[in-house]
Amino acid sequence: MTQPTSPPAGRYGPPPRPGHHRRAVAALTALGVLGTAVVVWVGIGLARTPVTWQDVGFTLADDQVEVVYEVTRLEPGTEVRCTVEALNSAFAQVGVVEVVVPPADTRTVRLANAVRTSEPAVTGVVRDCWVP
Repeated sequence: MTQPTSPPAGRYGPPPRPGHHRRAVAALTALGVLGTAVVVWVGIGLARTPVTWQDVGFTLADDQVEVVYEVTRLEPGTEVRCTVEALNSAFAQVGVVEVVVPPADTRTVRLANAVRTSEPAVTGVVRDCWVP
């Protein structure tokens, strides 16, 4: 049986320097800690969003769409504004209205708003809500 031979010196690059492995592990650890910090920061920011909304449904008519949706605020007594839009079959906006949601005693309120359209729409959605 033959003995394994080692490759010629320098064939696969220079031999690793002392401490190289330690520096690589330290760099990867630092990147992992930084990545975790970014994920936590983004998660906290999303959790503290002052207002969220959810489309519930819509009713189509010839020249308008009635959009039903729920708005949830972080603080119940906060006024909120929402942009409600009507879309055609190509998802182009064919009607839009800005709605003021007045302060209420509850965090979540259900609303229904009519959006007049310039052409037949196939859906109505809430595009955005924010605290002014």
